[in-house]
Amino acid sequence: MYFLMLGVALLAMKYLEFGPVAGWDWWFVLAPFALATLWWWWADSTGYTKKKSMQAEDARRQARIERSREAMGTLSSKKRR
Repeated sequence: MYFLMLGVALLAMKYLEFGPVAGWDWWFVLAPFALATLWWWWADSTGYTKKKSMQAEDARRQARIERSREAMGTLSSKKRR
């Protein structure tokens, strides 16, 4: 996501001829988009994306279980404090 934001910012600066970016070559301005594509390809092919989504899902599930236990009053006295 950071590569995309950087790419959009550089592209806008190049288009508006703002600052030193106006004199840069187009390949340098468009490079963050290529890096974003490579990052997404790597993340999907190695399972990094799936692993992160599973971790987030597990954290949400555990928080829901803790809220349910707290609502039922079944938490230990240590966790109630």
